[in-house]
Amino acid sequence: MIEIDDPADPRLDDFRDLSTADRRPDRPGGRGLVIAEGVVVVERLLASPYPVRAILGVRRRIEALGELPAPAYATSAEVMAEVVGFHLNRGVLAAADRAPQPAADHLAATSRTLAVLEGVGDHENLGSLFRNAAALGIGGILLGPGCSDPLYRRSVRVSMGHVLRVPFAHLPDLVGGLDMLRHNGFTVAALTPRPAAANLADLDLRSGRTAVLLGSEGPGLTEEALRAADVAVRIPMATGVDSLNVATAGAIAFYAIS
Repeated sequence: MIEIDDPADPRLDDFRDLSTADRRPDRPGGRGLVIAEGVVVVERLLASPYPVRAILGVRRRIEALGELPAPAYATSAEVMAEVVGFHLNRGVLAAADRAPQPAADHLAATSRTLAVLEGVGDHENLGSLFRNAAALGIGGILLGPGCSDPLYRRSVRVSMGHVLRVPFAHLPDLVGGLDMLRHNGFTVAALTPRPAAANLADLDLRSGRTAVLLGSEGPGLTEEALRAADVAVRIPMATGVDSLNVATAGAIAFYAIS
């Protein structure tokens, strides 16, 4: 543990101005670092394959982490806030480099259940989907066109660090990717609120390999994605409600196939 009281110390540069847009790894100019916030999430980062670069926090939060694989910079909450750009209630941060992710076809070959996302651009929804996938035993997540970076700081925080343990791969060609899943024995179930879709509760999606296809928060799945799926399924809604938040809908579908 290294005591630092100067917010301008260059050793803290990995944590500097985290609230500014150019620190987002999915934006031009972003550094692509993985940032974990809070003791629980930092512990999950330490247990993950992501190479930790440094830790920054108040002394008692750092001490709660136990043995550390990287330099730990202890400072005051005031210095932390000046470095990071906002007050951090959780008291500790860790920065890590990215780790290699499996290829989409590897996930298809080694998983019984998968989630496939199209156009999920909200980082909090993305983080929630990863947390739900971890909780319900989904084998991995395939990120189709229009999805945000799951390793952005907000996604890591909302997922409670589970984005660091659920494997994911990018699927730039969604239709081709769904064909690849079928070749690996998957049934692709597209979640949609359309009345013509089958009731999720009426289908047996646990007996085989199943991939749940989820669309963007507003318009949902594109027509192209719906046509490429094997079956369209819906979660029946009470009168006056048209749909659920994508992460909530995903959790119900994950339970139905797991």
